[in-house]
Amino acid sequence: MTYSLSLPDEAATERLGAALAERLRPGDVVALQGGLGAGKTTLARAVLRAASGDPALVVPSPTFTLVEIYDTPRGAYWHFDLYRLETAEQVLELGWEEARADGVALVEWAERLGPLLPPDRLAVSLAPDGAGRRADIDGGARFAGL
Repeated sequence: MTYSLSLPDEAATERLGAALAERLRPGDVVALQGGLGAGKTTLARAVLRAASGDPALVVPSPTFTLVEIYDTPRGAYWHFDLYRLETAEQVLELGWEEARADGVALVEWAERLGPLLPPDRLAVSLAPDGAGRRADIDGGARFAGL
C-alpha cells in the first residue's frame, strides 16, 4: 500500500515523524530515500525526538559517524546515514545485524544497502514539492493513515 502526503512545512514533517514513532516497533527498518536536501534527516530527527519524548533532543546528522544510537523509552533507535558507504556489506561493521535484531533502524540512503535491504521495510521517499516536500510512503497496513 503506497500513498502520498504533502508536507508543506517543517511542522508537517514533525507531525509525520511523531506518527511514525507511535507505530514503529523493534525490528522495523525505515528506508529514507530522496536526493540531497530532500528532508531525510529532518524526518529522522522528528522520529527520534518523538520516540525519546524530548522535543529538544540534539540529533546530529550521522553523515560522518555513519550511525548514531539512541536509547528511548520505546527501545533502541539506530540512525544510519549510508551516503559514504562504498559497498553494502560495510553496514555490517556498523551494527546492522544488532539494529535489525532488537532496535528500530532509520536508514538514510537506504538504497545503498542493495540486497541487505529487507523486503518488509517501511519505505519513505521524500522529494521537494513547491515550498515544502512530498512524502511517498509504502509500508503496509500498520502505517496506513499517517
